[in-house]
Amino acid sequence: MKITIAWIGKTREPAIEALTSEYLKRISRHAQVEALEFRDEVAFLQRFRGGGKKSKNPGKSTLLLMDPRGKQLSSEEFAQFLRNYLDRNPLPLIFAIGPADGFSEAARNVAHQSISLGKMTLAHELARVVLLEQLYRAFTILKGHPYHSGH
Repeated sequence: MKITIAWIGKTREPAIEALTSEYLKRISRHAQVEALEFRDEVAFLQRFRGGGKKSKNPGKSTLLLMDPRGKQLSSEEFAQFLRNYLDRNPLPLIFAIGPADGFSEAARNVAHQSISLGKMTLAHELARVVLLEQLYRAFTILKGHPYHSGH
């Protein structure tokens, strides 16, 4: 399985960059993972939904937006979501974190699904770290690794 974590906006905090790198390394033990940074939503949408030589075919990946209006899942439910996806779908999975003011309606319309990290508002850079930690946690839940057992 290939997972892409895409975000909009430059990383400003070295601590966020360090945590991003650490969790990407941990996730890479369980799945092929890549991280992509985009300057704005237009560049992101061009890459994944057509327009330009680097665009990907919309039918060749599944786009999930991290959005406060999306479905809320517990860590266990998120792990089950990943398991179900892995079992049923060979397409790459793209998790996208929007800009500070959130995704536009146009982005929501091209996404296959939206997932919420909870009702609290998070800085978009922090949301990235939370998503990465939850992805790593989901893989450890699926593997029966003790990382999750101390929650």
